[in-house]
Amino acid sequence: MTIDTNTLYCENHPNVETTLRCNRCEKPICAKCAVLTETGYRCTDCVRSQQKTFNTATWFDYLLAIGLAAILAYIGSLITSRIGFFTIFVAPIAGIVIAEAIRFAIRRRRSKRLFQATAVATAFGGLFPVLSILFLTGLSVGFAGLFYFIWPVVYTVLVTSTVYYRLAGIQL
Repeated sequence: MTIDTNTLYCENHPNVETTLRCNRCEKPICAKCAVLTETGYRCTDCVRSQQKTFNTATWFDYLLAIGLAAILAYIGSLITSRIGFFTIFVAPIAGIVIAEAIRFAIRRRRSKRLFQATAVATAFGGLFPVLSILFLTGLSVGFAGLFYFIWPVVYTVLVTSTVYYRLAGIQL
C-alpha cells in the first residue's frame, strides 16, 4: 500500500490544505468553498454553472408575473387596509396565494431575476394605495394621517417577503 504524500491546496485559498475535491471537475477545494449537493461536494464554480441551466423563464413570464403580482398585491392592500391589526395574520396568507397564482400562471418556469422582479412588483402593488393618497394630497398628511399608513406598509413588507421566499425558496 502506498501513501500519497502530496499535499493538496484549495484552488481559491492557496494556503489552505485540503483533502476534498469537487466531484464534478476534481479540483481541490476547502470546506469554505465546498457546496453540499445531493451527489456530494462541488466547488462554487460548478454549482454556479449548473444553476444557469435552471433559468427557464421566457420574456412573457416576466410580463405576466409582474402584472399579476402588482394587481393581486393591490387588491390585497385594499382589503387589509380595513382590518388593521389582523393584517399581520392575513398578509402571509395573501403572499402564499399570490405566489402560487404566479407559479401557476408562469407554469413553474423560474429565474432569479423573475423572482426579484415579481417581489418589486408586489411591493409596488401593495404600496400603490398609500402612494396614490400621498400624491393626491401633495405629501401633506400630517401626524395623525401617518397612522393610516402603518398597516398598508406592514402588509407590503410581509406580503413581499412571503412572495419572494415562496417563489425563490430560502437559500442560506
